[in-house]
This record gives sequence, structure tokens and C-alpha cells, in this order.
Amino acid sequence: MTDPNAPKGDFLTDARQELAGMLQDGLNHPSTKPVLAWGAIGAVAAVVLPFVTIPVGLAAGAGYQFYKRVRPD
Repeated sequence: MTDPNAPKGDFLTDARQELAGMLQDGLNHPSTKPVLAWGAIGAVAAVVLPFVTIPVGLAAGAGYQFYKRVRPD
């Protein structure tokens, strides 16, 4: 998780660092559980919505939360 008071860098660099931390630390990383939870929420929402498939809902939910973890503002 990035420090909100730190100067903003390039989004791709920040996202790469966050993803690397998530892959190295697994469930111990502070971003992993919220990203997985939002992915599950997206998958459940995809079941209700007739025009969205479950993998798309999972990716949308996880992607949204990952973006909010990298850029919280």
C-alpha cells in the first residue's frame, strides 16, 4: 500500500510495485484481501447482471479495488 502523503509517481511503476508486493507476500500483503474481496463481489454481481459474464465481473471488481489501492484519491 502506498503512503498517501508520498509524492505521486508514474501509475504503471506504482502498480507494478504493488503487484510485486502482493505476489511476494501473498495474503499477508495489506492489498491482497481487499482486491480478492472486490473480485468476489464483482463475480456475484455478474451472476445477477445478464450481460456480464462471471470472469468479466471478477476482473472488474478486482481491477477497481487494485486501482483504488494504488491511487486512493
